[in-house]
Amino acid sequence: MPIDSRLEPKNMEYTKALSQISEIHAQLAKGEVYRGFRSLPVALSGVMGIAAALAQPRLVPTDELAVVLRYWVVAGVVCGLIGGTETALNYILREDMFARRRTRKVLGQFVPGLAAGAALTVGFARQGDAFVLLLPGTWALVFGLGIFAARPYLPRASGWVGLFYLAAGCLGIAMPPASAQVFGWVVGGTFGAGQLAAALMLFWNVERAEHG
Repeated sequence: MPIDSRLEPKNMEYTKALSQISEIHAQLAKGEVYRGFRSLPVALSGVMGIAAALAQPRLVPTDELAVVLRYWVVAGVVCGLIGGTETALNYILREDMFARRRTRKVLGQFVPGLAAGAALTVGFARQGDAFVLLLPGTWALVFGLGIFAARPYLPRASGWVGLFYLAAGCLGIAMPPASAQVFGWVVGGTFGAGQLAAALMLFWNVERAEHG
């Protein structure tokens, strides 16, 4: 049965309207601060980073950088899980379809940096100790770039946190740690301080406003 040609303009208008609605949603998402990150789990991840640096001499009593690197990869994964616990629970249990789409968009800004960091970790580890010692600075640089990538969706003050990570990363590459023990303090100290600063930023700019 032939389709009435009079319906074609209406279908085109309908498609155009849907496209415009999607664009409006995208602009609103950029203009509104993302509230999926919360200060408490982010602060806990920072405390865990510092605790991991304190515990390294007991848990990894060796100067072998390959062993220390594995320790910090595991510690990084654990800290990441702690920092993202509430975000994940909100996504699964509380958010509607629009909020989940927004969460995916914000977290997606971090994915390229995380993938690059993982690839650099594997590559540097295969090149020997001199390259492994560059990883604390490299990780900080990659994380700082991820924060700047997500900054359109975060409070403006997040730029200062990103700048801290970038500065720490540049310093870590220009002056890499001289030993396995210093390696741990550079990683734990940088990410501990950075996450605590991020938690303070979230509390002051997001949560305080919600309860004020």
